[in-house]
Amino acid sequence: MSDGHTGRRRKNRELLPVPPPATPWAPLARCLKAATLLLTALCLVGLFSTEIADTDFWWHLKTGQYIVERHSLPVPDPFAYTTAAAAAYPGEEQVRHFNLTHEWLSQVLMYAVYAVAGFPGIVLARAVLLAGLCGLAGFLAARLSANFYAGMAAACATASVAVAFAADRPGVVSFLGVAVFVSLLELRRGWWALPPLALLWANCHGGFFLGWVVLLAYAAETLPLRPGATWPPGGRRLWLVTVCAIAASGINPNGLGVLSTVFAYRRSPMQANLIEWHAPSLWGPPYGFDILLYAAPLVLALSWRKVRLAHWILFAAFAGASLAAFRNTPLIAFLAPVLIAAYFPFRVKVPRALACAPPILAAAVAAVGFAQGRFLQLRVAAWTIPAKAADYLLDHHVTGPIFNTYEQGGYLIWRIGPQQRVFIDGRSLGETVYQDYNQILFNAGSYADQVAGPREELLNRYGVQAVAMNAMDYVSGTLYPLALALANPIGTEWQLVYDDSQAVIFLRHPPPGTPVLSNKLGRLLRHLDRECAAYIENSPDTPVCARTLGYYWLHNQVKDEARSMLLLYLSHAERRDAQAERTLRELDAGPPPSNNP
Repeated sequence: MSDGHTGRRRKNRELLPVPPPATPWAPLARCLKAATLLLTALCLVGLFSTEIADTDFWWHLKTGQYIVERHSLPVPDPFAYTTAAAAAYPGEEQVRHFNLTHEWLSQVLMYAVYAVAGFPGIVLARAVLLAGLCGLAGFLAARLSANFYAGMAAACATASVAVAFAADRPGVVSFLGVAVFVSLLELRRGWWALPPLALLWANCHGGFFLGWVVLLAYAAETLPLRPGATWPPGGRRLWLVTVCAIAASGINPNGLGVLSTVFAYRRSPMQANLIEWHAPSLWGPPYGFDILLYAAPLVLALSWRKVRLAHWILFAAFAGASLAAFRNTPLIAFLAPVLIAAYFPFRVKVPRALACAPPILAAAVAAVGFAQGRFLQLRVAAWTIPAKAADYLLDHHVTGPIFNTYEQGGYLIWRIGPQQRVFIDGRSLGETVYQDYNQILFNAGSYADQVAGPREELLNRYGVQAVAMNAMDYVSGTLYPLALALANPIGTEWQLVYDDSQAVIFLRHPPPGTPVLSNKLGRLLRHLDRECAAYIENSPDTPVCARTLGYYWLHNQVKDEARSMLLLYLSHAERRDAQAERTLRELDAGPPPSNNP
């Protein structure tokens, strides 16, 4: 009998599958994935750690300092002496209060980081937040597609758009908030963290209502709308969490009035002039946002039977927001890669032979980024700030009302506020002030019109005693006529007392003993070339100011300067400019250039 049992056991063992021989591939694959993950994270942090160049950063930082030191919100506005001007459209007072208060907690946290770690800490904090946004996109894409490399691709796709938003602004909190809310709802865990997160978000940035959109999208698909349908597991709990989160987000200085404020924004001519509120370009050369915007609905359409209602709602909402304003494009940058990975209709498997490629590629990108100095730029972009001009104002105790340009107002707030207040800055607090600002800056006509006309009337009305400004808009290349008008030698009321490659300062009737720069017109004209050249040296992708100056000099028959500026422009222009090339050829073929006046 024992022999029979032994025979049956031997037979059963023979029928069992033979396990494959142990191979080193599985541990190696895990190591390669870990290396890819770490190197990609390093690349993302490096990509987003560019120098501080956003002009709005400075008034955010100063506001945080003001709140910390004075234990109160900046209402009424302590930094601009023109803010109290009369409202120009219905709802402007509401918008003004919103602009002064809706980011208060982010500004406090920003100042806290600065107080502890200085400007390097600010850069790293911004880089970590944006890398976190890309990381959450990659995490969700990998989870929903069950493909690690799909997650890596999604993170990089998000980064391709988010890199344009590597600025030190509280708006980053809203993009990250959307990613966190979507992640928790997809994971179906940690839902009770959403109400306190909504409260935090509502005091960090006014875009917190995007969290409502996310919550309602996921809650909507739990509704038992069909006859005889019942609540799915967790459906009632999700609706309760949604109601609690929306209620919690109402605990902020502006309550739940954020939506009416957004509609008031859309009625503001001042906001309409800001590039970030313009619709993004859709018909230019393909770039990250275009590809994601077109690819995501195509994938959803191909897999429409599997697409969840929440994902349809989110894509429609985020696509609409992104098409309405360029500033909203990171919403699609986050969501589209996740949806593409989740519903891609074809299975893609990375061959073993190519498994080494991702970490090698990530390592190469990191090496190039560090070698070229593009990663970990833990500093301020000194070429964007009028630091020495601010020093002059402080050292010479210039206390009269100042007129300044929109883009430099934020830095002046940081350096001289609130003891000395500015005319205007990036907070966009007064429609009437903005109209007067443009009238002062761009007043057209003869010198008599410029000085004795509306411009002088406005300068007198505001009591302006000093003008601290850059002489041109770098993005559009537009010259600011105010600087040329004040430098005209016919007038003696305004004197040039300071200039460098970032700014000039004019004083009205300088006090006795104040050094005055001679030949103010000639000095300003030389300043124009210096200012433009300094900007192009540091931002070569926006050389249009050199084109403007080239034609300005040509109009004034200073052909050598015209040739120099057009050469500078064409050497950096990304697209061919046939008119500028033809003008340069005509200059080269013409008579010898005239001397400078």
